[in-house]
Amino acid sequence: MFAILLSKGMDPFYQNIASFPTAVFTFVLAICILYWLFAVLGVVDLDILDVDFDTGSEANALAGVMLKFGLNGVPVTIIVSFLALFGWLLSYYCVHYLSPYIPQGLFRVLFGLMILVAAFLVAVMITAMIVKLLRPFFQKMEQQTIKRMLGQTAVVRTSKVNNVFGEAFLNDGGAGLILKVRSYDDKVFAKGDKVVLLEYLEAENVYHVISEQDFNA
Repeated sequence: MFAILLSKGMDPFYQNIASFPTAVFTFVLAICILYWLFAVLGVVDLDILDVDFDTGSEANALAGVMLKFGLNGVPVTIIVSFLALFGWLLSYYCVHYLSPYIPQGLFRVLFGLMILVAAFLVAVMITAMIVKLLRPFFQKMEQQTIKRMLGQTAVVRTSKVNNVFGEAFLNDGGAGLILKVRSYDDKVFAKGDKVVLLEYLEAENVYHVISEQDFNA
């Protein structure tokens, strides 16, 4: 196996994956492969790249772009991995078959830019089709996760939790989960207080919580 990878016959392959624009996708794909290796070992979470789209205008803009192209409903890490894989395959074969006919210099740079954009756009379309097939599976998993977390105890991690603000940390046996939580009425919890997840509000992606003492009572 290693003898084949190190043979002279592999030189064109290495040249292609290290040349522009394939090198861009090669780098991203290599990061994705490392991530999945760490994920298998349990070092990182599946949703490590997922962002809270309610935190700012930049996040909302990103969410809008992803929704427009149908890149939503599954972990961002999976979306990025598919984009990198298909972008890499498309750019690799374009470079492999077309580069010999493109002269060096400015034309080669312009050719590379065109391939980079085209490969990315086609990768987005292919990824969107795959995400559409995977979305129901992840939605079902999310519902099961929500049901499993209700009734569990979390610890307030922000300075306070009230009916409009707050986060809590839930020890799930792994790296843990940071959840957006809200209290009922005018109840206020301080950092370090133990609260129980009582209700999930899907529209706001938050959990209503009560104190552990009230729950046990």
